[in-house]
Amino acid sequence: MPRSPIKRPPASLDLSKVLRHVDDLPEKLSSESLFGNNAPLEIEIGSGKGLFITTASADNPKHNFLGVEIMAKYAAHSAGRLLRSRRDAPESTPNAMMVSGNAEPLLKDRIKENSIEAVHVYFPDPWWKKRHRKRRVINEASIRNISKVLRLGGRFHFWTDVLDYFENTVEMIAELTPEFGVPIPEEEAAADHDLDYRTHFERRSRQHQIPVYRVRYERH
Repeated sequence: MPRSPIKRPPASLDLSKVLRHVDDLPEKLSSESLFGNNAPLEIEIGSGKGLFITTASADNPKHNFLGVEIMAKYAAHSAGRLLRSRRDAPESTPNAMMVSGNAEPLLKDRIKENSIEAVHVYFPDPWWKKRHRKRRVINEASIRNISKVLRLGGRFHFWTDVLDYFENTVEMIAELTPEFGVPIPEEEAAADHDLDYRTHFERRSRQHQIPVYRVRYERH
């Protein structure tokens, strides 16, 4: 199913503290350069409407979260969600921000090796046509780069509702990055409320009874 239409946050909302363009980032990305501290840093690639990064950053205040979204209007929407969530806890230290741009060059060149706590990729665009599959977020280069930036014991979470994408990813990881070991299934959590789902795509898939394939790897 395609993404539903989305509107940018109103111009009156100042997103400057939670939204940056990839060209405006520090040369090297870390908790220190982005947040001014040394807390563990987690990265979400493809934040969509921002449900995961907003929920996870609130639930894990001792970690920092960087969301990277290639579609500018979705990056702005996620930033607006982050900003509105902070209104409920104005005294808390900001520990999440959105980046508008492509995550691939960030992983490749601008993040120190063995430095990231976790990388999250949830329901990426499957690029159905065979000739377009090189555009998939998870490919041979990104798998190697994710492994490179994760610390020992760091986690890679991958969820999709496309079986072909899931199987191809598991096969590539087994072939290219044996340091990830065996895939660890992640359980479907109970969801009693719209915000209990990890992402909006998970909510959509489960409400339409579409199977979701969830896996986690831990780097050895």
